[in-house]
Amino acid sequence: MAMFENLSERLSLSLKKISGKASLSESNIQETLREVRVALLEADVALPVVKDFIELVKQRAVGTEVSSSLNPGQQFLKIVQAELESVMGEKNESLSLNAQPPAVILMAGLQGAGKTTSVAKLSRYLAEREKKKVMVVSADVYRPAAIEQLKTLASEVGAEFFPSSPDQKPTQIVSDAIAAAKTKFADVLIIDTAGRLAIDEPMMDEIKQVHKVANPIETLFVIDAMIGQDSVNTAKAFNEALPLTGVILTKVDGDARGGAALSVRHVTGKPIKFLGVGEKTDALEPFHPERIASRILGMGDVLSLIEDVERKVDKKKAEKFAKKVAKGKRFDLEDLREQLQQMKQLGGMESMMDKLPGMGNMAQMTQQKDMTGQFSKMEYIIDSMTPKERSNPDILNGSRKRRITQGSGTTIQDLNRLLKQHKQMGKMMKKMKGKGMQNMMRGLGGGMPPGGGLPPGGFPKF
Repeated sequence: MAMFENLSERLSLSLKKISGKASLSESNIQETLREVRVALLEADVALPVVKDFIELVKQRAVGTEVSSSLNPGQQFLKIVQAELESVMGEKNESLSLNAQPPAVILMAGLQGAGKTTSVAKLSRYLAEREKKKVMVVSADVYRPAAIEQLKTLASEVGAEFFPSSPDQKPTQIVSDAIAAAKTKFADVLIIDTAGRLAIDEPMMDEIKQVHKVANPIETLFVIDAMIGQDSVNTAKAFNEALPLTGVILTKVDGDARGGAALSVRHVTGKPIKFLGVGEKTDALEPFHPERIASRILGMGDVLSLIEDVERKVDKKKAEKFAKKVAKGKRFDLEDLREQLQQMKQLGGMESMMDKLPGMGNMAQMTQQKDMTGQFSKMEYIIDSMTPKERSNPDILNGSRKRRITQGSGTTIQDLNRLLKQHKQMGKMMKKMKGKGMQNMMRGLGGGMPPGGGLPPGGFPKF
């Protein structure tokens, strides 16, 4: 499920009606704004946020900005996009780590919001992308399991773990951790704090004391996107108790509405700095309001896709494959397997489609067909083959096919479908021999090839 899926669908429909209009009147603007208002409320955006948003769009749309434009409908769309960005915070606000090391980051939030996992994700992000040496500590003395969980995650992401135990005072743990971080020359110390199931006075008092001792440069509020309107109330309470510097919005991959993302900034006045987009420790994205606004309006998010590709695709393998194609060498099943693995690295087909302009609906279609599951099935089939069979599928006779399908838990039809798909892809690769590859890349630059850039004959239905 993609974040903002429902909202994106509703807004795209209502804005499409108006973007073709040659002129805008107060009446057709009013009608569209009514639809936008309903779409935002259904997406669980807080009412005060919706009211302000609609008012600002209306003022700009009815004003001179639209009437003097050559294409009023598209201009209106631009206004909606600009106001969406404004609601979420204009631009990405990165962490401020310019402090005498260690730069201390304090994580606050309710129990179950995903604080401990976010500590690990942030550690990995800072180590990999900012080249920082990170130490983590848990001041959650009420849940020994939380301390253990952080220890396990720290070793997974290569962060230094400072041990703590339930019989210690949170403030003591923090001052000891800061001293240890200095000794070990850590650049950043991230403190995980205790969450509760609801906001209560003792919890707020304790975190205020911890904050005083920690004197953090960043106090991040971790919030679960799926609790919708409630998230706004807890954000308010934490913002009153602590000098928050930013927000990490978690579990956004499970929230098709996205109301929290559009409300939190408005309510707290604090920027969303990161989005948690999955279970894995690398599933943390810097929050870019302009890219998210573009995604909400079905315009894709190509910049994030490019960043994903640069970070996650194995460049050596990609170059080797490109050279093989350019020389007209045979495209075998080993090559297909590598392509499937690269696709999975990028979060599967749905994730890629979601970021391509005008492909939001395709993302939903691929999701319904469970593309990533189909890719996995194709991979299992290839894994069950011998190296000889992978490099020369023509030798696959009946008994070999039976062995492969039994080994991969698939059917003969699945295998035949894969072989057909591979053959079609092989033909396409042959056409790309020599300058064909460059021509195709040029074609992609000028828009999608016929069929929307999908493999010939679409995808196999597994």
